[in-house]
Amino acid sequence: MTTVAAKTFDSLNPATDEVVGTHPVHSAEEVEAAVERARGAALWWAGLGFAGRAERLRRWKGVLTRRSAQLAEVVHAETGKPHGDAMLEIILAIDHTEWAARNARKVLGQHRRSSGLLMANQAATVEYQPLGVVGVIGPWNYPVFTPMGSIAYALAAGNAVVFKPSEYTPGVGRWLADSFAEAVPEQPVFQLVTGFGETGAALCRAGVAKIAFTGSPGTGKKIMAACAETLTPVLIEAGGKDALLVDADADLEAAADAAVWGGISNAGQTCVGIERVYVHERVYDEFVAKVVAKATAIRPGFDDDAAIGPITMPSQVDIIRRHIADAIKRGGRALVGGTDDARYVQPTVLVDVPEDAEAVREETFGPTLTIAKVATMDEAIDKANNSKYGLGGSVFSRSQGLDLARRLRTGMVAVNSVISFAGVPSLPFGGVGDSGFGRIHGPEGLREFGRPKAITRQRFRAPLVLTTFARTKKVDAQVAKLITLLHGKRR
Repeated sequence: MTTVAAKTFDSLNPATDEVVGTHPVHSAEEVEAAVERARGAALWWAGLGFAGRAERLRRWKGVLTRRSAQLAEVVHAETGKPHGDAMLEIILAIDHTEWAARNARKVLGQHRRSSGLLMANQAATVEYQPLGVVGVIGPWNYPVFTPMGSIAYALAAGNAVVFKPSEYTPGVGRWLADSFAEAVPEQPVFQLVTGFGETGAALCRAGVAKIAFTGSPGTGKKIMAACAETLTPVLIEAGGKDALLVDADADLEAAADAAVWGGISNAGQTCVGIERVYVHERVYDEFVAKVVAKATAIRPGFDDDAAIGPITMPSQVDIIRRHIADAIKRGGRALVGGTDDARYVQPTVLVDVPEDAEAVREETFGPTLTIAKVATMDEAIDKANNSKYGLGGSVFSRSQGLDLARRLRTGMVAVNSVISFAGVPSLPFGGVGDSGFGRIHGPEGLREFGRPKAITRQRFRAPLVLTTFARTKKVDAQVAKLITLLHGKRR
């Protein structure tokens, strides 16, 4: 990333350093102006109602679908990932957009609630009203799928959105904003601001109703600190160190394939990617052999036949190298892989790595796997949960997959598959610990971008009126007797 003018910056192809686009560095004043424009647009957008918004979101979905190959080329140019992987994340984003549009009314519309015996004369309802303007700060590793988990759901809930994409993928953000404007030209409901950390900080301070952020825990803490100045609520998805557990009765071929895809696809640059594998000792040797064979066949590059692309963010290569070197220094062995140059990292399989090594403790965000032998699945659970992260995970077991999945301290788990939860629009996506808090996707994701509104409506005058200064001692006594009858029984 290089600055070419005082208020612009270049987006570079990570495989060639070719300039693929030049974008403005938006100032705090420009960000505030965008948010101000969004406030008026938000009123119009909310006024369309669920049906009006769904119709327009489907228009946008149609544009995304028809021009997906064009968008995939922008993703390929800015991230280096293969076209097929770019298309995969676009397809998932399209499916999520449809789900959010179709289900927003059912999830956020008016619902009746029980009013209880004491307030039986009241009709009780709850509905979710739009927040107003939502700020979305997106990542570079999945520059379509990940931010769309916030953008599409926030829009379906009735909010306007101001989107700050990563400085490594501003062209993808520009494409998304322009395509939305093509589908919804009436108002600036979805706007883009570009730049570096200062632009993101300005968005946090610009008076938005909520910030949805995806990135590193360190940046997430800075986002929270900036938002705290104005009590702006935040949704944080801050990475992971996901584990895959392989039981003695697992389908080893499927488990090995899942480990390699989960850990090495997108050059390992996946927040819910597999970085640690814990394998029952009875099947450890066979499993490792299968993983090594599959990993050896994967070739990085930028050509059409490459399975994975370069490391998108150049500084990440040093972190990957450091983790590999630390693992080997501590007694670990690299059965395959290592770094080639400043752009690419070969798929790397590490064994005999101590649990306190950086490759086990810290997020590597590269195409590496550490594989450890365990005597029991209880040991596997203990080691998997001994992490500050808790985003996703995977379990391969024929007999106790669900039980093991429930015991993992994570927000999501796939049983006998990998990362499948991300592709199910009705499931919430998010983690615990240093992986963040809040949820995108599913009903929970829609509710993140709405404000619950409780309403009571008196249907008839109650025989015992409690909310009046005209209440008598006789009424108090009757109420006390009623409460005793209802709740005073010895159990």
